[in-house]
Amino acid sequence: MDEQKELTIGTKVQHDRYGTGYILTASLTHYDLIFERGGKMTLLKSTAMNEMEVAEEADAAPDATPKLTLEEVENALMLILDRYNGLEEEVELGDRWQGGTLILKPGNDSLPKEIPVEVFFHKIVMLRDRLRVLEQNINSHKKLSDEDKVGLQQYISRIYGSLTTFNILFKDKKSHFVGAGGKEG
Repeated sequence: MDEQKELTIGTKVQHDRYGTGYILTASLTHYDLIFERGGKMTLLKSTAMNEMEVAEEADAAPDATPKLTLEEVENALMLILDRYNGLEEEVELGDRWQGGTLILKPGNDSLPKEIPVEVFFHKIVMLRDRLRVLEQNINSHKKLSDEDKVGLQQYISRIYGSLTTFNILFKDKKSHFVGAGGKEG
């Protein structure tokens, strides 16, 4: 099937596995089709382009151009932002820590260092986000073997385990660090 051609609703297609089918809906990323063998299916446009042949084009009425819903646009945008690490999860500091201060007191007589808890918490969240990006990069790396990926993932899980001490700062338990054993510290 021609990769550049956008198929319209009602187009008759031929699929090697599912037989004759018709396009029911077309969105930004996929087609919904009904096949004689296989029933109703959803195929990504990129996949459909390689698996089907056009048997008979539907007459394209002027208003037959697929309209995108706000939800479809939002879903596509979320997919793109997530894929390229443009989404950051909103994580809240626990209420009891709001306005608090972290005091680092040296063992000698030098002055202690005071850090607002919000600043420290933000750095912890940034560290977690960067670990997640590192995990994604490891998982998608083309030159690492599966064994290497598993080894690096286990190492990252141990890092998360080391960070469970800071779980007391998070407002929601779902935001907590979880270590290699699946336990929080």
